[in-house]
Amino acid sequence: MVVARIVVDSQIHFGQPCVAGTRIPVYCVLELVQAGISFEDIVSKYYPDITIDDVKACVQYATELVRSEEVHIAER
Repeated sequence: MVVARIVVDSQIHFGQPCVAGTRIPVYCVLELVQAGISFEDIVSKYYPDITIDDVKACVQYATELVRSEEVHIAER
């Protein structure tokens, strides 16, 4: 599973999810994706210590998080 590239460790960034083997928080990578920066540029210009597969894992992690979220709709 690609998401295995994401780790949560209470000793790193206060338990924020990070790319495995780095101290790069998932949210930092996702902010670049949100800004429209290509995966190639994220790896080459911003975070040369990660791979394109790591960027994909960040996106998949966020997708899985939203998919598993419970939504409670209040009746009006």
